[in-house]
Amino acid sequence: MSTIVGTRMVSDHRTARQIFEDVMANPARAKFGFGERLAIVNVDFQNVYTRIDEFKTAYETDPRQIEHVNTISRLARAQGMPVVWTRVAYHENAADAGVWGTRTNTPDSLQNIKHGSRRHALDDRCQVGANDMIYDKHMPSAFFETPLQSLLVWHKVDTVVITGGSTSGCVRATAVDALSRGYRTIVPIETCADKHESYHFANLTDLQLKYADVEPVQAVIDWLEAR
Repeated sequence: MSTIVGTRMVSDHRTARQIFEDVMANPARAKFGFGERLAIVNVDFQNVYTRIDEFKTAYETDPRQIEHVNTISRLARAQGMPVVWTRVAYHENAADAGVWGTRTNTPDSLQNIKHGSRRHALDDRCQVGANDMIYDKHMPSAFFETPLQSLLVWHKVDTVVITGGSTSGCVRATAVDALSRGYRTIVPIETCADKHESYHFANLTDLQLKYADVEPVQAVIDWLEAR
C-alpha cells in the first residue's frame, strides 16, 4: 500500500470565516514583514462600490473601513510615502472595457461606469491628499496598464499596503501582482470589503497563505507611527 504524503482536498464543513480564523491563529509561515518604505494603494473607493445607500453594486463589510483607510493614508503621507487611489472607468462606447465588459449590459454593468459620472467619483468620505495619485484603471489589478509601477520605483518603495474592494476581486488581483513584482505585500483586514463573507474570508485566507501578510490595520498604524 502506497503512502500518501500530499493532501487530498479537504471537506470539513467549516465556514470560510472559521478557516480564516484558524489560519490566523495558527500561522504556518514566516511573514514578509515591512521593508523600509511603503505605499498605500487604495483600490476603487468610488461611489459605485462604496455607497450602499445609492448603488446596488456597492457593498460594505467593516463600517469603519474608510475611516481606517484615511488614518493609514494620512500617516503615510506625513512620512513622505506615496498614497494612491484607483477607480474604474470606461469611455462612452466601452470600447476600452475588453472582454470583461461583455457578460452583461445594464445600467449597473461594469462597462457602464463612465468617466465623470457619480459612479466613477471617489467617495467623498475619502480624505484624498493634494499630492496623492489617482489612477483610472480598466482591469482588476491596480498595476495593469497604470503608472503605479513607475511611481513605486521612483519612490523606492519596497512594501505595498493594499486596501479597498473587492477582497475577492481587485484587492486580490493587486496583491498577486504586487508580490509578483517583488514587493512585500500587506493587506489590512479592516480596510477590505466584499459582498459576501464567504468570498471575503476565503480570499483573505488565500492571500495570507500565499501572497501577502494579512494583518490588523493597527499593525500598519503602529509601523508608521514608530517611524
